[in-house]
This record gives sequence, structure tokens and C-alpha cells, in this order.
Amino acid sequence: MDFNSNEEDTVDQEMDFEDGVQSMASTPRKRRSRATASNDLETSHNIIADTMFDAFFVQASRSSRTSDHVFSHLVEPLSAEEYVSAIASLQKDKCDPGTRYTSRLSSQHPDYFSQYLRELDEGFNILFFGFGSKRDVLNRFAVDACSKRGHVVVVNAFQPSFTLKDILASIESIAGVTSSHLPSQTIDGQSRRICDYFSSKSKRPLYLIIHNIEAPSLRTAKARSCLSILCGCPAIRVAASVDHINVPLLWSSTESSTRKHASSSGVTHRGYAWLWHDLTTLAAHDFELSLSNRSSITGASSFTSSSSVRLQQDQLTNGVAMTETAAQHVLASVTEKAQKLFTLIATMQLKAIDEAGDAPTTADLQQFALSYDTLFNTARDNFIATNDTALRSLLGEFRDHGLVLSSTVGGPGGGEVLWIPLRKERLSKVVEALQTSP
Repeated sequence: MDFNSNEEDTVDQEMDFEDGVQSMASTPRKRRSRATASNDLETSHNIIADTMFDAFFVQASRSSRTSDHVFSHLVEPLSAEEYVSAIASLQKDKCDPGTRYTSRLSSQHPDYFSQYLRELDEGFNILFFGFGSKRDVLNRFAVDACSKRGHVVVVNAFQPSFTLKDILASIESIAGVTSSHLPSQTIDGQSRRICDYFSSKSKRPLYLIIHNIEAPSLRTAKARSCLSILCGCPAIRVAASVDHINVPLLWSSTESSTRKHASSSGVTHRGYAWLWHDLTTLAAHDFELSLSNRSSITGASSFTSSSSVRLQQDQLTNGVAMTETAAQHVLASVTEKAQKLFTLIATMQLKAIDEAGDAPTTADLQQFALSYDTLFNTARDNFIATNDTALRSLLGEFRDHGLVLSSTVGGPGGGEVLWIPLRKERLSKVVEALQTSP
């Protein structure tokens, strides 16, 4: 009896041992099933119809994958000459069904040149709108009609490197303009001198032909102020083209309808006196687009989108805008040559601001930027930096602290430009303190 009880105890112990081994062996299987629990849960969710909110969050939770194969990296952009030649060869080889309509319109527009001249002589300025490039028609109008009556200046405002000073420089190249009295060293002063010359001394009027007057360089307050003076002069006749649909928003109704008046006792009259004419040509903007940045999707001509983003980020140094005190601390820790270089940049920037006659904000100081090539030549003449390596070494300290900002200008004639992000008053105080310090 005792033997049987011992045997049963032994069997029970063996069964308990086997159960323990089985439980230990089954533990990994239970862990593996936990790993697949999420898949089972996802499968169960697929049975339920997802709402639009669920679909939105599922889509938003996925990581976005952007390809490194960018078009601008895979294909080298064409130069202006290559683009023009490619378009010309394409037009010769391909018969465009709209060519006959384009040629018909081009042959009809010269019939209205006499009407345009009569309206200009009556004291109006003309804005040409419509589909297609108006460059060829306006150039013909300038050569065939306007040049027989007076001086002609053609302005290609669609060029990326175009500035307001290009207009004034082209007009002042006419003999006798610069001999007149200059009221002030500002843009408005130059404009008033031009108006005074053609109103009193010149026997022939000035015909100003502007291609794309809505160009970014002519949208600023300073440019519109200068153009309003020129357009308000009776001896200056302006004919301009526009392509942007929101061009009328550039001027108020009063500015657009103000008629020209003869200036007296030094009073400057402002106004545009616009007349709108439809100049639809259906011609392609091949020449205008050949000067743009074709490697950019947005087609930006002056600054690429990436450079403008970097520019906005560089306006702040460690999250704080550059101040007069911060600039003085930086200048106190640099070498004497670096201080001379900063004084040189500041002096040239202050001179450009004085010539403009405006009080720009910190965000508008880039228009008074100094090109790197000009700075290098001036610094070499003043024995501050004799080579490119020395100049960039001196500029590196200022760039690291945000005291000098730089950007790359695209398009023909572009390059690196530099400026100091301090307003005129603060920059003048910094330069004065730097010059008076022992």
C-alpha cells in the first residue's frame, strides 16, 4: 500500500515536471504571438469601414519620401543664346497653325501708330495690354514713329539685372541733360532735372518705351515715385506694356487719371494719365523668358526661392536682430584690418542710401548691397586685402555674427552681393564710434 502511494507521488512529480517544461517551452511562442498582435489588430480594423478622418490621419502618419533626382540636377540649364537658337530652329521646322493669326495681327498694329502718337501729343500716356509678347510691336513703334519726332529711350524692364537707375542713366546719356541744374542728389532730384530739361531747354520731346512696367524692380515705392514724375511731365511721352493681370492695383484711380500739367515755380506734378489699349499679338515671350532662371520651377529671375529663404533666416542672428550694441561688441573683438573693411563697406552703403534719398527699413537694405567684385577692388586699392583668400577670411568673422549678410543674384550680370543689416542712423553711429575710438 505504501509502495503504491510512493509510485503515485513519483508519477505526479514527473507530470508536474513535464508540465513545467511545456510551460517554459511555450513561453517564446506566446511572445511571438504578442509581436503579431498589432497585425491582427490591423486586420480587425480593416473589417470596419474607415471614415474620412481615419483615412486622413493614416495618410498623415506616413513618412514622405522625396526623390533626389531633381530636374535642375539631372539637366543642365540652357544659356540665353542656346535657348534663343533652339526656339528659332523649332519655329522653322514646325508649322504652327496659329502663325497666320499672329502674322495678321502684327500687320494690323502699325496702322494705329498715328493714333498712338496723337494721344501721346495730347498729354496722355499709353498702357498696352493683351495676350502675347508686345516687344516687337513697341520696338517698331519706337523706330518707325517716335524716332522721327523726338528722342527715344527703350527700357527692357523684364531683364533680371534691370534697376531704376538704368532708366535715369539712359535718359541722362542724351546730350545736354546733365548740364542742367540738379536739385538734389536723390532719385527724385534726377527725375526733376530730366523733366526741367525737356520742358524748357529741349526742342524735341522724349518718348519713353517701357517693356513690362510691372517688373519687380519698378513696383517699389521709390520706383513708382520716380515714374510718376516722368509720366507727369508734358514733354515726356510714355508708352508701356503690361502682362500681369493685377497691374491696375499698382496705382490708385487718382494717380491713373491725373492729367499732365506744365511745371511752374519749381513745383513737381505727379500722375500717369493712362490710356489703355489692347495690343494682343499671340506671340510667344521667347526673348523675355530666355533671360529668366530656367532651372527654377517658379521662374524667379532675381532671387531663387532657396536664396530668399536663406535670406530671411540670415536676417536674425541666434534669433535676435542685429543691434548697434551688438555690432560694437563684434567690432571690438576683430583685427584692425577687419575694422577697416567694415568701415569701407559701411561708407559705401551709406553713400548708396544717401543717393537714393529714402529711409529704408532693415528688410529693404539689400537694394543698397555692394557687389563682391567692387568690394574686392576697393579693398585691394586701400591695401586692406590683396587677394581673395584674405578678403573672405576677414568677411568670415562678420558673417558668423550676422554683421554682414550676403546673397547671390541670379541672371545675367549676377553675382554675390553684401550688405550690413543696420539702418542708416545706427550704421552712422557705429562708423562714427569706430573712427573716434583709439
